[in-house]
Amino acid sequence: MSIPRIATSFLLRGSRSSIARAPRQFRAFPIPTSRATPLATRSQFRPYSQDSPPLSKIYAFEDVQKLSTNPSPSRILIDSREPGELQSSGTIPGALNIPVVSQADSWFITPDEFEDRYGFERPGKDVEVVFFCKAGVRSKAAAELARQAGWAKIGEYKGSWLDWEGKGGKIEGGRI
Repeated sequence: MSIPRIATSFLLRGSRSSIARAPRQFRAFPIPTSRATPLATRSQFRPYSQDSPPLSKIYAFEDVQKLSTNPSPSRILIDSREPGELQSSGTIPGALNIPVVSQADSWFITPDEFEDRYGFERPGKDVEVVFFCKAGVRSKAAAELARQAGWAKIGEYKGSWLDWEGKGGKIEGGRI
């Protein structure tokens, strides 16, 4: 170290120790009692960490099996997988194919365009539409698109194709 630096350092150290300081004091802020609500009565709802109630009716294997064997005009089963997947694996009997990935606008087009594209009438908004796919992800997206387009009666088969095939459900079409 050079001499000027040593002298500066020595002087600064000495000046620091000669300054008298008062000990720090912490001031407690008053808590207003007139408007404060006790913690026990506050709402415990945390929107990002709690599950919200499902917007769709959830279907189990048995429910879809009944729907497949006894079709109802008020409830339609919709396979939201791509046509190539249906050709290789088949589908649940009675299901209509409306792919969500390649044809995401299907629920927003006119009824005439829908019929030209798929060869059957678009389900009415008074009909319950039950969606499934391979594992439940695309069917949830399809259900949300239908909801945005104005359908209110929406169901989802969460187990989807993997559950159906795993539990030995009847298969229509596909390669044998």
